[in-house]
Amino acid sequence: MDLHIKDAARLFNVAEEVVHQWMEERGLPACTVNGKCRFNRQELLEWATVTGTRVDPELLQTDGAPDALPRITDALVAGGVLPGISGTDKEAVFAAIVQRLPLPAAVDRKFLQQVLLAREALGSTGVGDGIAIPHPRNPIVLNVTRPTVTLALLANPVDYGAPDNKPVTSLFVLISPTVRVHLHLLSRLAYILHNTDFKTALRRQARAEDILAAARHAENHIP
Repeated sequence: MDLHIKDAARLFNVAEEVVHQWMEERGLPACTVNGKCRFNRQELLEWATVTGTRVDPELLQTDGAPDALPRITDALVAGGVLPGISGTDKEAVFAAIVQRLPLPAAVDRKFLQQVLLAREALGSTGVGDGIAIPHPRNPIVLNVTRPTVTLALLANPVDYGAPDNKPVTSLFVLISPTVRVHLHLLSRLAYILHNTDFKTALRRQARAEDILAAARHAENHIP
């Protein structure tokens, strides 16, 4: 918990009073240390991503050399775009997605499905506009050699309890070898999800190559 309330206000470009309001009304994560509010950068990023709240590019930065971390588009290529995922509720959708994720044979897919469902029980990971990023409070770190971001496109919209009450049709599942890589990919995904062309491609369930092209264009404009 390394950030003060003034730091959170700067990162979200709002007044400190708004930060207090978000804590009370929107569940902005914070803790009290010696009677003062403290914030964790990782938790702020996760909250901003799930709630669709814009942040200062500073919050998107991760430690380490940029060339040592993967691009979101490279991870999307590795994870793939899965069209036509069937299911009428979260449990059925997760079961279908997990079975098609490009994972090593040793990974317990049933356990992964249960982890994703357990996170949803705490609160929806829908971010609005028909998009969700199912993930647990702790990043999904598995024994894999490279990170993947899999985009699942649903055959039918599913009620997801998203903040805008819209059903979900696009789900991103992040699998990473380290926490650092997970946060890096999450930050970049959070940024490109504000890009109109990318979101339009998702909404109309465009071809995989068109979705990847839109994602690449959006990522190239990350500060």
